[in-house]
Amino acid sequence: MDNAEFALGFRVSVDKQREFAGELLKQLAPQVGDELVAKILVNPQKDEADLFDVREWIKELKAKLPGIDLPAAKRLLPLADQLARKSVWIVGGDGWAYDIGYGGLDHVLASGRNVKVLVLDTEVYSNTGGQCSKSTPRSAVAKFAAGGKPAAKKDLGLMAMSYGNVYVATIAMGAKDEQTVKAFLEAEAYQGPSLIIAYSHCIAHGINMTVGLQHQKAAVQSGQWVLYRYNPDRVKEGLNPLQLDSSAPKLKVEQYLGMENRFKMLTKSKPEDAKILFAKAQQDVDARWRLYEAMAARDYKLKEAVAATAPSTVSEHP
Repeated sequence: MDNAEFALGFRVSVDKQREFAGELLKQLAPQVGDELVAKILVNPQKDEADLFDVREWIKELKAKLPGIDLPAAKRLLPLADQLARKSVWIVGGDGWAYDIGYGGLDHVLASGRNVKVLVLDTEVYSNTGGQCSKSTPRSAVAKFAAGGKPAAKKDLGLMAMSYGNVYVATIAMGAKDEQTVKAFLEAEAYQGPSLIIAYSHCIAHGINMTVGLQHQKAAVQSGQWVLYRYNPDRVKEGLNPLQLDSSAPKLKVEQYLGMENRFKMLTKSKPEDAKILFAKAQQDVDARWRLYEAMAARDYKLKEAVAATAPSTVSEHP
């Protein structure tokens, strides 16, 4: 429940160690060489190629430090590996991210720190008995929602996008695996908070788990789950930060709902309520798609104007 807070602590600790290591390295520039110091400190370390180079230079640095008889060298030796960028990931479920741990998650996203979050969204409290969460979609049957959840699902991604400087993506590996890979690469490279929300099929859905990826695909085709990537770095290029990665819905929501017992059982226990809730679920999908389609179509061609008014995408922290 408090993994967000713990991870933020790790991020702060790693950042301070890297900052101190950088200060010591600058002090030792005359002994280890200005060129080596510059290469380590200037490299952006945005991808694996950059990190490989930095790690090689750190090996070179560590070979030199034992021969330097200065206090700074002795202090830097155990900290030298911190000069290479460290990635901090938080992994949790929807019950934590949307519900009982949302305050901590929101605090981390608002901090501007370079922390990555992966939410495994099963749309229910999977580990504690199948209770309804704020991520549970309308009409789904779960504990504390035996008559079908009456309210729509909370849009965690949209809330995170409202900060303007958080990378946000929704993924469903069974629907588009290449989009999943792109999202992880972009989230890792982004120098700030990143949030990936992954559709995660679950036994609590009342499905044959061997065909779970097919259910992911159907969820996307119906519009029940929308694939997108919101990358604030695109604003610097005069581009819309939001990219829709799924096509317009081509499957009726009711067809998708009928594939899973968590929805289908409502048609047996309360058929009239099921009709009403299924119709509202379709309205939810239609409204959400129109909203995201409009957001993704916004004109970002006026690069200078956009850059002047857009929130900063660079954290104030290292």
